[in-house]
Amino acid sequence: MPHLPDVVLWSIPAFILLTALELVSYRLHPDDRSEGYEAKDAATSVGMGLGSLLFDALWKIPIVAVYTALYELTPLRVPVLWWTLPLMLLAQDFCYYWSHRGHHVVRILWACHVVHHSSRKFNFTTALRQPWTTLTVWPFYVPMVLAGVHPAAVAFCSSVNLVYQFWVHTERVGKLPRPLEYVLNTPSHHRVHHASQGGYLDRNFGGILIVWDRMFGSFVPEGERPVYGLTKNIHTYNPLRVATHEYAAIGRDVKAARSWRERFGRVFRGPGWQPDRTSETTTEKATKAEKATKPATVPERVA
Repeated sequence: MPHLPDVVLWSIPAFILLTALELVSYRLHPDDRSEGYEAKDAATSVGMGLGSLLFDALWKIPIVAVYTALYELTPLRVPVLWWTLPLMLLAQDFCYYWSHRGHHVVRILWACHVVHHSSRKFNFTTALRQPWTTLTVWPFYVPMVLAGVHPAAVAFCSSVNLVYQFWVHTERVGKLPRPLEYVLNTPSHHRVHHASQGGYLDRNFGGILIVWDRMFGSFVPEGERPVYGLTKNIHTYNPLRVATHEYAAIGRDVKAARSWRERFGRVFRGPGWQPDRTSETTTEKATKAEKATKPATVPERVA
C-alpha cells in the first residue's frame, strides 16, 4: 500500500486560520452585499463537519472492503510516482464532476448532498457543512480502482480535491485573472453553484477544474448577485435535522404516492420532480363523479 499523507488532517490549522481571517475581515470591513457570518449558522456548519468525520470513518469500512476486492480482481496496476499522481488527480477530478452532478439530479443522492447547500450564508464555515451519508459517493470512483489505481491513492486524491474546495467558499475574493477563471474552479464559479436562482441552479459542478463544466454544458459565469440556500429553505440549526431532512421528505412523498411509478420517481427522479396527475383512469373519474353526486349521509336522531 502506498504511503500517502492525510491531507485533510494536515490542512486543519489552515482551515482555522483562514476562517478566523475571514471573520475578522467582516468585522473590520463590513459589506452589505455579502452574507457574512451568523453564529448559529456557523456553529451548525462546524457541527456538520465534525459529524462527517465520524460517519465517514464508519462508511470507510465497507467502501474500503469493496474497493480492495475490485483492486485485487483487476490485473491493472498504476504505480504511485511523481508523474502518475497528477494524472490520478485529473482522473479523480473528472469522476468527482460526475459524482457531484449526479448528486444534484437524482433525488436519493441529492438527499445526501443537500446538506452542503442548506446554509443561506457563504463563507469558509459553509465548506465544513458536509453530509453524514456519503455512502452514495463511492460508485463514481470504481472506474479508477478498476483501472489499477490503489484505493489509498483514490482516497488521497479525493482529500486533495476536498481541501482545494475549502478556499472557494468565500465572498471576499472577487474574480481572478481570466486564464485562472477559465481553467480552475474559483470562488466566483462556486458562488454560482451555491445560488438558488433558476439560472444558476445545477451549474458549475467542478471540484478543482471548471473545464469539465465547459466541456459538458453545465457552466454559467457569475452575473447577478447569488442568493444562497435552497429553493425551499429549511428553518433549523439542528444538525440531525439538517443531515436527514430530505430523506424524511422522500419518505413522506413515497408514503403518499399513488402508484409504484410515482414511488420510483420520488426516489430516483430529480429533486423537483412532480408526477403528472392531469390524466386519471376511467375508474378514478367514475369514483370521483359518484362521490360528487352522492348525497351526504344524515345521521339518525337519537330519541
